Amino acid sequence: MLSDVANLFGSELAVPSTDRRLTRRMVDVWARSARGQFPSWAAMKETGLGPDIDWMFVVDIHRSIGFPYFTFMGERLARLSDVHLRGENDWTMTVLDKATADINAAVATEAPHFRDDELTLCDGRQLLFRVVTAPLAENGTNITHVVGAASGRVAIQPAAPNLHLVD
Repeated sequence: MLSDVANLFGSELAVPSTDRRLTRRMVDVWARSARGQFPSWAAMKETGLGPDIDWMFVVDIHRSIGFPYFTFMGERLARLSDVHLRGENDWTMTVLDKATADINAAVATEAPHFRDDELTLCDGRQLLFRVVTAPLAENGTNITHVVGAASGRVAIQPAAPNLHLVD
């Protein structure tokens, strides 16, 4: 049975205040860890990620041939590997695939790359989805990995109007 996505994304990750978003917090840690160069994953962990680490991933770009090669995946984010999307081309795609789709954009821009999306889950529900990816370098200069964080919430569906036929 597929995971119930509503239970995977906690309401704490959908706080409307910009500075409280998971994606913003990850970029803040990335920038503090950088110190004038690309940070490493070890430097980011030393800075402190708290519970946000459960929603983060790290991909080795040199070992990613066709598919992301994960060197780290947060416990809660890993559960999205069996949550499939609906659509013309998305039936075989998972939410995790969407989260890692922009790793090359972070490498190309050499900066954090943000993406907001609305995904349709296989059961028809809408997932409001936000992901950020950013480059990492073990030596500070040559990009070797990409770190990312994903958050989202199931969109509240409007109630059906309570209309009655009047004769």
